[in-house]
Amino acid sequence: MQASDHQWVTYLARAGYSARGIIYLIIGFFAILATQGAGEKKDTEGELSTILIQPFGTFLVWTLIIGLIGYVLWRLIQSLLDTDDHGWSPKGLAVRIGLLISAFTYASLALYSLSITGVFSQGGDSTGSLARMLDGYISRGNISLFLSVIFAGAAIAHWWKAVTRKYVGHFQVDRKLMPFIHPIAMMGLFARGCVFLVIAFLLFYRYLNAAPEGVNTPGLKDAMHFLQQLPQGQALLFLLGVGLIFFALYSLVEAWFRRINLEDASY
Repeated sequence: MQASDHQWVTYLARAGYSARGIIYLIIGFFAILATQGAGEKKDTEGELSTILIQPFGTFLVWTLIIGLIGYVLWRLIQSLLDTDDHGWSPKGLAVRIGLLISAFTYASLALYSLSITGVFSQGGDSTGSLARMLDGYISRGNISLFLSVIFAGAAIAHWWKAVTRKYVGHFQVDRKLMPFIHPIAMMGLFARGCVFLVIAFLLFYRYLNAAPEGVNTPGLKDAMHFLQQLPQGQALLFLLGVGLIFFALYSLVEAWFRRINLEDASY
């Protein structure tokens, strides 16, 4: 597959990284505000609702929807066509499964975004109804345990990627810029790994306590709330907010410099 023949995929992938960056930037900002008593903790769905009520909000949400669709498409290509050459080893398969789950996660977020624009409206208040239906579906049975393992693995993978600087091989960038990119990438990946670990813990706790059907699957907002309840929770939440802003910046760096290597796709 020649990248020049599929340039539109490259544009969508970069739009996707940008959309992810914008969402995490706002989440990190509100997390910091929450520690100062000037705001409330937000999750990805809450951020989209917040954006919608701003001037030009509908236009901004539709822009993010296009970016999210691009990101989902790129994650599917990464996973199914193995553009980063992870292979079929147990470790490679785990990474590719993680990419596939990421695609479904952001697809759900894109569907939620469509729902709050009224695309799925059939009368009455339909805001988020599709997202709640999807959440209720994935929360049944032993899926909580499975997701707990996946999120724990993702946390470890993020930390390993930060410590070993594995991200470097995915960038096409002048080496002179790397001293500036390293702290952004390492702090951002570490912070997101912490969020994933907390979500993994909450999912495992949910599994052990057999939470009744209809209780929402823990997400980013739940993770931030959990941290805030710990000793020195305000400080932890503040640091997490700063870290998520760094992850947002890392996503924007990926949008600009990430190697979209479609030529390495295998069939």
